[in-house]
This record gives sequence, C-alpha cells and structure tokens, in this order.
Amino acid sequence: MASSTVSSGPRRVRRQLPTSPWLFAAPGLLIAGAFILYPFVSTLVNSFTDRRTLVPGEFVGLANFRELLHDDMFWIGLRNSTLYVLGVVPALVLLPLLLALLVQKSIPGITFFRSAFYTPVVASIVVVGLIWVWMLDERGLVNSVLETIGVGRIGFLSDQWLILLSAMAVTVWKGLGYYMIIYLAALANVPRELHEAAAVDGAGPVRRFLTVTMPAVRSTMVLVAALASVAAFKVFSEVYLMAGPDGGPAGEDTTLVMLVQRTGTGLTGRVGYASAISVVVFAVTVVLMLLVLRADRKEES
Repeated sequence: MASSTVSSGPRRVRRQLPTSPWLFAAPGLLIAGAFILYPFVSTLVNSFTDRRTLVPGEFVGLANFRELLHDDMFWIGLRNSTLYVLGVVPALVLLPLLLALLVQKSIPGITFFRSAFYTPVVASIVVVGLIWVWMLDERGLVNSVLETIGVGRIGFLSDQWLILLSAMAVTVWKGLGYYMIIYLAALANVPRELHEAAAVDGAGPVRRFLTVTMPAVRSTMVLVAALASVAAFKVFSEVYLMAGPDGGPAGEDTTLVMLVQRTGTGLTGRVGYASAISVVVFAVTVVLMLLVLRADRKEES
C-alpha cells in the first residue's frame, strides 16, 4: 500500500503589491475623471472667467455671478425650474407607489400591464416629446376630441403656463414606470403579517396604506423624492420640445438648463457666463438633496 507523502516545507506566500487594487480601479477612475471630474472642474474655473466659444477669456472673479442677480432671464429660469420641482416631485412620489400597489398582485395578465407601464421609460425622450407635441397641437388629437365634445380648442402649446403644465405631464407620464419598479422592490420586503394584523384590527385599505404601507416604504419614498427633485430641476428636453428653442412666448418658459444651452453654445457663446449658471444649478441640486435628507432624518427622530 503506497503511502502518500505530504510536503512539510515552508509555503511561499505571494505578496500583493499595494498598487494592485488601484490597477483594477484605474479604468473606472479614468472614465470618471475624463467625463465627470474634469468637466466639473473646468466648468467651475470657467465660471470665474469671461471665456467665449473661440476666445480663452480672462479671470473676472465674481462678475458673472453678480450679473446673474440682474439678469431677468436667470430669474425666469429659476422660477420655472422651481415650479417644475414643486409640480412634478409630489406626483412622482405618490402616483408610482399607487401604481406599484395595483400591479403588485399576481393575477393573470398582470405582466402585460407591468410592461405597458414601463414602456415609456425605455422610449426616447425626444420621441415621447414629439408624440405629445403632435397630440397637444392646436390641430392635434386632444384638441380634436375637445372640439368634438363641445369644449373647444385649448392652446396647450401657446399659453405660457399650459406649456409648463404640459411638460410636467410628460415628465410624470414618462417617469411613472421607472419609480414604479423601485417601489415594487420595496413593497416586496413589507411583511404580509403587518397587513393581516391591521386587517384583523378592522383597518380598511386606505388605513392600511397610511399606517402600514407608507411607513414601511418611507426610506424608498425619500430616495424617489431625491432622484425626482434633481431630475426635475435639471429639466431640459420636455420644455425644449414643448416650448421650442426660444422658451415659449417671450421666453417665459425657459428653464435654467435651457438658459445654459442657449447662452453657452454657438460661435459667440458666453461659456463663462453659462458656466456660472451651471454652478448655480449644481449648488441648488445639492441643497435639494440635503433638504430631502434632513427632512427624512427629522421624520425618523
């Protein structure tokens, strides 16, 4: 019977170089540096210069930010972006939750409805916007139906406030499916026993929603509010397609991001001034995130 021999000599331990983790992270860091960090630093530096598209520019300090305080278009853009957040975020926090509750149950054909609700998410915003523009046009489908039933045609794309409301409707419609998926993942972790106990105590569907469902998914609601706030404040495509490149009648529907695009592009674009507006947009989005997180912490305490 042959006996197996086991080597009792010392094992060699291969030492890992301290740079090895950085080598694995290097591709991601390079991409982040090239497409996130460098543009951010470049925008921050340009905001303190009078740079134009074909002119390097010189350092002007806070002149661009002082000019913002006296720029009527800046205040119009800030007003519209703020109204957009106030109009879109509550709808995108509550409606996807209700939609997730409807499609959560496993019944025949529910997969079709889940796919249908999610379809606008994967569609191009340009395609979606053009479809809504055709529908809301003066001779579009919606106005044709309204005229048929005797209401009359409505200037969805010619009135200042109706343009903004129409763009908000497009944003909400396109975002419902995305946030619905997030809520579905959160609802899957809510213990069924909580609903059963509340039902035994005599709680109806509305009371169970308020006392069981909403507290259980509160952290998800905060996440959705934060994501929706940032996206709504940086809105561009929806308003651009609805109002046109000029921002509606007399530019009254211009948002801050539209103002950045209009000011900083072209052969004579004021890159420095547009960068200053971009810095303001970044600062406001950070403040929105901090306010949402602070409200969440205050609710927990």
